[in-house]
Order: sequence, then C-alpha cells, then structure tokens
Amino acid sequence: MSRPDPRPTLDAPDEDPYLWLEDIEDPRALEWVEAQNTATLKLFGQGQTAADRDLLKAIFDRPDNIPYPTRVGGQLFNLWQDAGNQRGLWRTCSTLEGFRREAPAWDVLLDLDVLARQENEDWILTNTSIVPGTHDRAILSLSRGGADAVVLREFDIAKRDFVPNGFHLPEGHSSSVWLDRDTLLLISAVGPDMATTSGYPRTVRLWRRGSDPLSAPVIFETRPDSVYVYAGVDRDSSQQPLWFVDKPGIIDSNVWIGDRMGPKTRLDVPSDAWLSWQRGWLAVKPRTPWNIADKTYGTDAVIGISFAAFLAGDRRFTTLFEPRGRRALQSFFWCGGRLVLSILDDLKPVFEVFSPADGAWSRECVTGLPDLGTVYVWPFDRESEESNGDLLASAQDPLTPPSLFVVEPSAAPVLLKQAPHAFDPTGLVTTRHEAVSSDGTRVPYVQVGPPTETGDAPVHLYGYGGFNISLPPFYNPTVGKLWLERGGTSVIAHLRGGREFGNDWHEAARREGRRLAHDDFAAVAADLVRRGVTRAGRIAAEGGSNGGLLIANMLTRYPDRFGALLCSVPVIDMRRYAKLLIGAACIDEYGDPDKPEDWQFLAQMSAYHVASPGKHYPPILLVTSRRDDRVHPGHARKMAAKLQAMSYEAHFYEPATGGHSSGKDHSEQAALMALELSFLRRAIGWER
Repeated sequence: MSRPDPRPTLDAPDEDPYLWLEDIEDPRALEWVEAQNTATLKLFGQGQTAADRDLLKAIFDRPDNIPYPTRVGGQLFNLWQDAGNQRGLWRTCSTLEGFRREAPAWDVLLDLDVLARQENEDWILTNTSIVPGTHDRAILSLSRGGADAVVLREFDIAKRDFVPNGFHLPEGHSSSVWLDRDTLLLISAVGPDMATTSGYPRTVRLWRRGSDPLSAPVIFETRPDSVYVYAGVDRDSSQQPLWFVDKPGIIDSNVWIGDRMGPKTRLDVPSDAWLSWQRGWLAVKPRTPWNIADKTYGTDAVIGISFAAFLAGDRRFTTLFEPRGRRALQSFFWCGGRLVLSILDDLKPVFEVFSPADGAWSRECVTGLPDLGTVYVWPFDRESEESNGDLLASAQDPLTPPSLFVVEPSAAPVLLKQAPHAFDPTGLVTTRHEAVSSDGTRVPYVQVGPPTETGDAPVHLYGYGGFNISLPPFYNPTVGKLWLERGGTSVIAHLRGGREFGNDWHEAARREGRRLAHDDFAAVAADLVRRGVTRAGRIAAEGGSNGGLLIANMLTRYPDRFGALLCSVPVIDMRRYAKLLIGAACIDEYGDPDKPEDWQFLAQMSAYHVASPGKHYPPILLVTSRRDDRVHPGHARKMAAKLQAMSYEAHFYEPATGGHSSGKDHSEQAALMALELSFLRRAIGWER
C-alpha cells in the first residue's frame, strides 16, 4: 500500500502534513483513495463478504418489506426500492383500504432508474413537495449520488413528467414551500451571498413562476454566521400567514410571523425553547427555566395557550407535561388540532395526546402500542389542513421487525403492515444493564444475544452520544443476520449527549462535557467484561458521524478496551472541523476551536491531534464517502494517513457515492455493510 508524503506543507495550519487530502477531487488525493480502496477490498472484500453482501441485498430488496406511506389529498404516496428498482419508484395508492391489501395497486409516477439512464445522472429522490389544493404538481428534490445538496424540479403528477419551463433550481442546499400554484417560498443557498458560513440557506426568497430564482426578491435573511433559515405557511388560518425561523445556532431559534412582504411580529418566547402551533393553539417547551407572568416553567415542561391570546399579550399558560426522574419528553407535534407528546419513561415509549377547547385541555394516552424497544408516531397527512387527526406508528425491538399501525383519534392502533424477519431470533434474549461511568453516572445499555455468558462472546457495540438524539434499541437486519444469527452479541449504549433522559442528559455531554459521552461508552465496554460477557479483545465497536468522533476517541483514549473499531463518516479533526462543509453549524455542540478557551478542551478530544506513535491501538477501519457534503471526507482520509504513517493497523474505504450514509441504494448499502462487518469479525478473530 502506498503511503502519503509525511512532510508538512509550509502553508498548513498547525503543521498539518495531510491537509492535501481535504481537496476532495484532487488527482493526488484520489490516487491515494483508490490505492486504499483496493487494499481494503483485497483484505476484507472477498469470499464470505461477497456472500454476505448478497444476503443483505436480498433482505433489503424483499417485496414484503413495509412501504411507508404519506397521505396527501387523500392519496398515499411512497418511494420504493427493490431488486428491480434500485434507485426507486415514486408511486401512489388511491386509498387506505387499497394500501391495506397484501399487494396494493400502485400507480407509478416516476421511475428513478429510467430517469437516471435517460439523463445520464446519478439521481436519487430525497423529497417531494406537492402543491396543496389541486395536488397535481410537485417540486422534486433530486440528489446526485446521495449528497445533501439537491436539484429542485417541478413535476406534473397527472402527466407523469417534468413541467417544461417549470420551476427549476440548480444543485445546492435547497428546499421550497408552495404558496400557490405559481409562487414558491425558496429556501436555498444557491446564488451569490445566499449561503451561511455553514453552507446552509441564509435567505428566504419569493419565487414566482417564470422568473429567475437567483433574482427572486429576498423577504427574509439572517447574518452570514448564522446556521440557517427556514420558513412555511400556516394554512390552518384563513389569512394563511407565513412564518420565518432564523437558527443562529443548533439550539436557538428566532421565530417571526409575517406575510409575503416579510416578517412582522417576532414571537416572544425564549430563543432556546421549542414551539409549535396549529389551529389557533400554541405549545412551548422551555430548554431552561422560563420566568413569565409571575410563574416559572421548568426545563422540558410543555405548556399551552391560545395563540390569539398569546399574540395579544396573555402569558397564562397551562402546564401539560413536566418531566420527573427518568421520564423525559422526546418531541411533540400537532396533528389534526391535537398535540401529541412523545415521551420516554425510563426508556419505555409513551404517547400522550392533548386536545384544546374553550381554554381547557383534555388528555388521553395512546394505548395498544408496544412499550419496549423503539416506537415512533407521526402525522399520517403531509399537510396539517388536510389532517383528520390520524397518526401512523412504527414499533420494533431488537428481535422484532417493524410493524406499521394507523391510529385514528381516540381509537386503538390498527396494524397495517408487518415487516418480515430478517434473521432467526431463536435462542436470543434482550436484557438491559447499567454501567458506571467515570463520574459515577449510571449509563444504561441494551444487550441482545445468547442467554448465558461465556466470557468470550464476540460483541458488536454501538453508540452515538450527541446532538440531543436518542438511540432506543432497534431492529437491525444487518447486525442480526451477520452477527447475532452466527452466535454473536450486540449492544446499544444510551450515552449522555442524547435525549433519552431529557435536556440534562444532552447538556451533560455538550462542549467540554463531550468527554463524558466517550467515558460512558468506554464504561459500557468495561462492564461487559466485568459481567463476564466477553473480554476486551472480542469487543468490536462502531459509530458514525458524531459517533465517528466517539470511536476515534476510543482509539486514542481507551484502546485497551476494544478489539476492533469501525469509524464511519466521522468528525475527527477538531481543529479544522468548523471550517469544513457544515462544520460551523456544530459549534454549539462541540465548541469553537478558534477560541483558545474552547480549544483547550477540544484539543483533548481531537483524536487526529492526540494520536501518537508507540501506543497499542486496536485495528481500525475508517469509512467515508466522496459525496458526503455534510461531514468532510478529509476527516477520515487524514486520520487514516496519519495512523498508517505511524505504522498502526488502520484501513480506509471511500466509495464515490452514498452521501452521509451507507450508500445511495440497496446494492451499495449491502456491499458496504458486509465489508464493514467482515473487517470487525476478522479483527477480533471471529471469522464466521
């Protein structure tokens, strides 16, 4: 394998000798990438890996997988991928009753494989926005190779074709909202001075049919150093006001109500609060205690009020929810004029529904859904003004594949579809345990595997720990088929930095506290050994994105607790992360490396800088994607290059497509996942 030139370049900040690998399409960098890919495939991509790839692809392509629908104008829309339609079919089913059938009569609107061949483009459909009322036109978001950046194009649903001279916007970080058939709100970074330093939209423009989008009048904008803006229209109100949101950081939001001329009234709520309204009612969740009208509303409480009364100055909220212990709010949303709260009660999913009327709020619980594993609930209808209150719910646990339910108001859930088993769960059990972290905090984790401990179990350990994202135990066909079914054990760790136990759980591991999320993960690995499940050399740990930062820190801070590490689409170089792609958007979460006081703690978790020769690091595979326009491929490239130059066993793989994920279609996903698990199994001495 060829190695990069270790000599530092003169203009590299902090004497970074591998800065040249940040130039994504540079011929020298691509030559290095291709040499790495060839070496990695030669080591881990042969034999059983090819068979595993085919097993996974067959699972992903099964015709009886659940076709998750969205209802618009009474019709059900779905994007479907299978063996014959790798990029997918955008299709519709006319009624819910038709969808309930074992083989619904789908009407294909767009074949993405045909489109890609016709236009010689690597198209993936990532989003659709259908014009309200007539429901005969849509704005399609088309991604090249799975990138976040998209091309916007207007599609005629009745004619099954794109609209000649219709709305069309070149590639960029963009979205749009229909105001009427001939007018869009354009939220896009495309155009001069239209992007924030994070690369996201800085303005909202009023785009009229037939006009140049780059010349469309700006009706809302933020500072370049803000993260992004977005906007929408309140169709539940007869006046259909517009709303505008400025995100100066990940946590804070400033919200205005206005019209087609721009914002008029800023909503008087704390910038760090969550808020949402529908059909004349407003719900707010403070992130920090909010003192208003001689009353204090605590962190993660949910409070409600008449929206008209609030705009008139009334601040007499009704408290709808208050957290306690390990009972924490995960999210809330409106559906058909009812407020739905998603709660985890010591990791058990609970859903409460509040209906406001005449100043009072009635409460009911959604019953009949599983209370273990992962349960999600969301509005069935895309547009709030079309909703009758129906919900969709998906339930799963590590040994039970997903089920899809419809939940009508005040009715029990009704099963619509059940996914097939992807692996044989015979002899496997799910148990919950707690590890004690570095500061004494008890960190839960869920273990799946054989009921008896051998002290030598091959363990697949997964974690994330950041950005307020909870990680409930879920059904994983890949780990199930290629690990559990072959006698292994899998573990999901509920690290601080997530939201499993509310805002405090997230806040504890933000900025300088991020080391605690990493300590939590290492504590789980140690607890598996303490309990007699396994030994350190048999633990294969995996994480991606922010979880890639976690895994890189396991390499440099806790190398003796793991036998192998898989680090995918990772953030690693904490000195330069804020200068790469959307990195500046994450300063609230990680800290600002340009501030000396922040760099003091960031330097300790910047594995790219901490890595040093002469240690006993476990084997590591770093995976990224050339089309990842969220986390820069340079993080993984540079880390692999540095580790190899210090003679560590570090492998690297970078597909040309896939974006910030495991691949743009089932073929790519299956191939990459089979390769990754092949590496982990071989690295811990468990080739099955």
